[in-house]
Amino acid sequence: MPDRQPAQPIMEQTGNGHASAPVDTDEVLLEIKDLKTHFFLDQGVVHALEGVDFTVNRGQTIGLVGESGCGKSVTARSILSIVPSPGRIVQGEILFHRAPTADRPGETVDMAQLNPKGSLARSIRGGDISMVFQEPMTSLSPVHTIGAQIIEAISLHRDCSQEEATEITVEMLRRVNLPQPEGVLKRYPHELSGGMRQRVMIAMALSCQPSLLIADEPTTALDVTTQAQILTLMQELQKEFGMAIIFITHDLGVIAQMVDYVVVMYLGEVVEMADVNSIFYAPKHPYTRSLLHSIPKLGRKSVAGLTSRLTAIHGVVPDPYSIPKGCPYHPRCHDAVRGVCDTDNPTLHTLPGNHKVRCVLYDD
Repeated sequence: MPDRQPAQPIMEQTGNGHASAPVDTDEVLLEIKDLKTHFFLDQGVVHALEGVDFTVNRGQTIGLVGESGCGKSVTARSILSIVPSPGRIVQGEILFHRAPTADRPGETVDMAQLNPKGSLARSIRGGDISMVFQEPMTSLSPVHTIGAQIIEAISLHRDCSQEEATEITVEMLRRVNLPQPEGVLKRYPHELSGGMRQRVMIAMALSCQPSLLIADEPTTALDVTTQAQILTLMQELQKEFGMAIIFITHDLGVIAQMVDYVVVMYLGEVVEMADVNSIFYAPKHPYTRSLLHSIPKLGRKSVAGLTSRLTAIHGVVPDPYSIPKGCPYHPRCHDAVRGVCDTDNPTLHTLPGNHKVRCVLYDD
């Protein structure tokens, strides 16, 4: 994987297509502090998130990685205040720094304290923060046309007429490289291919020019060629609109291509955070190293003419109702220290280069 260059200021585009002032990529957009989201079920309490902390700067791309069930999607839903019942945020802050506009001054909003159905949460959700979901067919209405759905989203968040909203919709569909966008307006989701539906979701998410886009495994169900097209499209639109992206995926190849900074999660906790080069070339946490070792490699050596087996992470993710005492990863960890890792859960240590890791191997 080639070295990524440090994030450069991104030029925003104005309505006439000319570049405006650059986005300050050192300016904080979102701060998540000690976030805990639990699900209260009849069988017990599921600690989906247990003290998540990370920061997103304007124009930055953050990657959330980890196995299924580690809390990536719950983190996204917590940011948007759409945690499904019986789940709720029980502790922590989600500080979103809204930029000033002609209608209001800049402000800091704690999304964790908002009424999910209140007017402020609704204005931020879809306006300042948008999300592209993993499966478009579960997010798009099957009984409304593509045009009606995007126009409705624009009308809710932008002060414009129906005619202007229609023009914006056609333009956004054109920007995501959908052929004959005027015709797509009149079609229903089931009449489009998977790749086209995903492009529609991206067009809808970006139609209100959000400051933050959350992409929850947007290419999982697509073929390899379409995946590459969607990823390239998202990079181009990010440069154009100057938005930050939280990219949720289990595909480390996508992480290497897309992000500046990586947050590795396991069982609702952040176990490691660092820039993308440090994660790939100098991983610290045993779980991160195991994830990297499990990536299929071209030219893998074979024995007696048989291709060697992929390296798998030992064991399985524990039952969320009975998370082991101590470090949650210790039953699967080859480096676990008996009497230490199975007793206390370590804190998040900060190493040189602002590399953070939650592991007793780095205790003083």
